[in-house]
Amino acid sequence: MKKDIGSVLGLYPTPLVIIGAMVQDKPNWLIAGHVGIIGHDRIMVSLAKPHYTNKGIKENKVLSVNIVNEKLLSEASYVGKVSGSKVDKSTVFAHSIGELGAPLVNASPLTMECSVVDVYDTEGFESFVLKIEHTYAEESILNEEGKIDYHVLKPVLFEMPTYEYVKTGAVLGMCVSFADQYKV
Repeated sequence: MKKDIGSVLGLYPTPLVIIGAMVQDKPNWLIAGHVGIIGHDRIMVSLAKPHYTNKGIKENKVLSVNIVNEKLLSEASYVGKVSGSKVDKSTVFAHSIGELGAPLVNASPLTMECSVVDVYDTEGFESFVLKIEHTYAEESILNEEGKIDYHVLKPVLFEMPTYEYVKTGAVLGMCVSFADQYKV
């Protein structure tokens, strides 16, 4: 018997990312754990409405989504703790500017530069629907076929409601490999 625990979001953990956006002509960074896939070339990043970063995203219609690994965790946590409206976060990360104009975290092993397709408002949140325009990956995280090897990338995951950072675990098997074990 299952217990009804109310309207609880039970899809965690999700990858922890650093959002990069230009705000008043300066890079600003924000940590985000509310990210999701909505297609093969579309993702969504949901940010609380009061975030300073949202202003720059809405003005410029571009942002970067930078995957956080353990090496970036200290800086990532810092940009999530302080507000860009009170603290200049432009120098926290060495960065470059992507082809669309979004600031990219150089130390992130995987960065997606995205254009804003739509903004979906919910109570307290602005969810940015994004088209992935460019994906920049360090060669060290790519396998022989040129695809991302998540065993090497080792992204940090965000779990809620405990607010814990977790790691990925052991491989259970290949996609649909367990289907043959089902007996009709």
